[in-house]
Amino acid sequence: MIQLTLNNERVSIDAPPDTPLLWAIREQTNLTGTKYGCGIAQCGACTVHLDGEPVRSCALPLQAAAGRNVTTIEGLMKTDAGKALERAWNAAQAPQCGYCQSGQLMTAAHLLRTAKKPLSRTEILDGMNGNLCRCGTYNQIAEAVAGAQKAISGGRA
Repeated sequence: MIQLTLNNERVSIDAPPDTPLLWAIREQTNLTGTKYGCGIAQCGACTVHLDGEPVRSCALPLQAAAGRNVTTIEGLMKTDAGKALERAWNAAQAPQCGYCQSGQLMTAAHLLRTAKKPLSRTEILDGMNGNLCRCGTYNQIAEAVAGAQKAISGGRA
């Protein structure tokens, strides 16, 4: 049994230590918002936060999360930042097929949380780099991140 904190709740997961965190989350806890994309940590669909940092859960062994804090898209969406991102995502019509969206949102949340100043469009696109969108909605995603940043900062972004 490997213990970790998942979306602010202590859980014990009965899986081999080398099981990818993605599969442990999806199959052992039934949280299916985190998606399998490429399986080699290149597309970003499987992004979760480990102690607040974005990681690709398809390539991270469960044992690496032992005793640590993991946040999935389900946990993010319970926060004010997650709700602001969701509203901005919908307003910008960013989701198309939706497959990459949980990973995109996890990356965006980290980008906004760590931004020292309002981000330019170029900084947003650079910060989101590495998250692939099969539908090519990068312009809408950049617009959504900017919109969420403005909402989170109270209109000062």
